[in-house]
Amino acid sequence: MPRRGLRRVWLWLALTAAAALALAGWWNVFGPGAALPALSAANASQLELGGQLYRQHCAACHGDRLQGQTDWRRRKPDGRLPAPPHDDSGHTWHHPDAVLMSIVRDGLRPPNAPPGYQSDMPAYRGQLDDQQIWAVLAYIASQWSQASREHQARITRMHSQMH
Repeated sequence: MPRRGLRRVWLWLALTAAAALALAGWWNVFGPGAALPALSAANASQLELGGQLYRQHCAACHGDRLQGQTDWRRRKPDGRLPAPPHDDSGHTWHHPDAVLMSIVRDGLRPPNAPPGYQSDMPAYRGQLDDQQIWAVLAYIASQWSQASREHQARITRMHSQMH
């Protein structure tokens, strides 16, 4: 094969490989069983979108300042817990990214809660796509202290190494 033809073959192979890697990267981020990008990787437009979606879908229960409901650790008369805060005073930053994504997408039920657990946390699958959920979570994470963000990033790394 002439050199010119060989170059075309190599160029075609390189472009095909690049396209396959790009598709695989997209699928891993937003496909089933996806590995999520770090919440800290959000850009300004994603954080703005996340803030808007948080105010629209989350603030009624979790507070406009992420403060949660009063006495969020004490069960209500119906046995359910009030909505927890998403600021540093809560425990959201104690969970890895993938668990947070799953809770928002699928609600607070197994595997994110014990069997039979009753919660007012709805599943947002069908209302928000994965990119929108990720934007909300990135917005929440952007409100944490540096120490909380670093702690949550370590938990996320440990979780991803185990899975």
